[in-house]
Amino acid sequence: MTSDQFLSTRRGFLGLAGGAALLAANVGPARAEKIATKARIVILGAGAAGTALANRLVDRLDGAEITIVDGRAQHWYQPGFTLIAAGLKPSDYSVSRTADWLPRGVTLVAEYAAEIDPEANMLTTAGGTKLPYDYLVTAPGLSLDWDAVEGFDLAMVGQNGIGAVYAGPDYAAKTWAAMDRFTSDGGKGVFFRPATEMKCAGAPLKYTFLTDDYARRKGNRDKIEIEYWNPSGALFGVPIVAEKVRMLFGDRGIGTQMKMVLKRIDPDKKVLTFEDADGIEHETDYDFTNVIPPMRAPEVIRQSGLSWADKWTDQGWVEVDKYTLRHNRYPNVFAVGDVAGVPKGKTAASVKWQVPVVEDHLVAQIAGDTTDTAYNGYTSCPLITRVGRAMLIEFDYDNNLTPSFPGVIAPLEELWISWLMKEVALKATYNAMLRGKA
Repeated sequence: MTSDQFLSTRRGFLGLAGGAALLAANVGPARAEKIATKARIVILGAGAAGTALANRLVDRLDGAEITIVDGRAQHWYQPGFTLIAAGLKPSDYSVSRTADWLPRGVTLVAEYAAEIDPEANMLTTAGGTKLPYDYLVTAPGLSLDWDAVEGFDLAMVGQNGIGAVYAGPDYAAKTWAAMDRFTSDGGKGVFFRPATEMKCAGAPLKYTFLTDDYARRKGNRDKIEIEYWNPSGALFGVPIVAEKVRMLFGDRGIGTQMKMVLKRIDPDKKVLTFEDADGIEHETDYDFTNVIPPMRAPEVIRQSGLSWADKWTDQGWVEVDKYTLRHNRYPNVFAVGDVAGVPKGKTAASVKWQVPVVEDHLVAQIAGDTTDTAYNGYTSCPLITRVGRAMLIEFDYDNNLTPSFPGVIAPLEELWISWLMKEVALKATYNAMLRGKA
């Protein structure tokens, strides 16, 4: 691409991103006449998936009793955590009020769910409130199993070279402080991911790349050593992307240890203990690390009888058809977002594609109809490789790359425009999605 072409693309993209965001925020898709119904719909979770669905259902149904259940008063824009942990955004960048995103006509029960009885069509909250339903949408996100990392406590984050980007916006800010010190002082950085399914599987790689980049910017790369310990034999679930990451790691002097799963941390000795596929333990010292625990469905889901019985048995994801996101045994139950037991799709971009599928199937079912709307596994990961550069990785269930901007954004190239998608355009699109407009 010539400089003139680049500038033209840059200007065009800036206009496209800003214009598209404004359009998405203010102009919704044309809707058919609302369907009259007295259906009781309970949505568990007011995160990206639950909130977006609630906004869309209000536009589709007339008279439905829609209740959303979530005990967290704050809504977290989780794609921003990496930017906070890179010192590029303040911690409040990712924080808003849950109630501010919900439409009129939806009842918020500000409690956590304690029990789901799919046989009785009943959800009970931690405060004892019983919510009977005709339709249930499970969208509670996932749980970070910090207890599974022996020796770790969230109080450690920000001290003695310990970070935890996934833990929340405040912890992401503490992680940045620790990473900033490490890239100034030098030492050994050890990064890894859990062996479970996880939200945004590219995030551990992003933070590894960002740490390398900050050390280079400070002129300190020769003072640090970086290793990435991976639980499987590939660095990413899509083979062609895994090979690209392997090549970039090689170019940047990032060492790898494969088929290793973190078991414990000794913060006093600054030692991490991993276990290999044969159950043999391996220790390594560290001066900085980003702790990422195993991820599982929330306890209320795992105890509900809604989880898969023959796969992901240690994680508890909801047993749904991967195309319709409808439960295989309870046809009035759906799952959307991180908790859905499908092979791909634990990203905010996936939610954008999943929510309309659940919406269409739920509305069709209420109307006594059917629909062919299907989710193809679309997952997107703006894989940051340095400040100002990223690869926009998009793929489906079959690991096919599915670029949204073919001929403009090459998915396996480190581009400024892909960085802009992550750093600028993504939040506007996300906010529009929450409102049911994207």
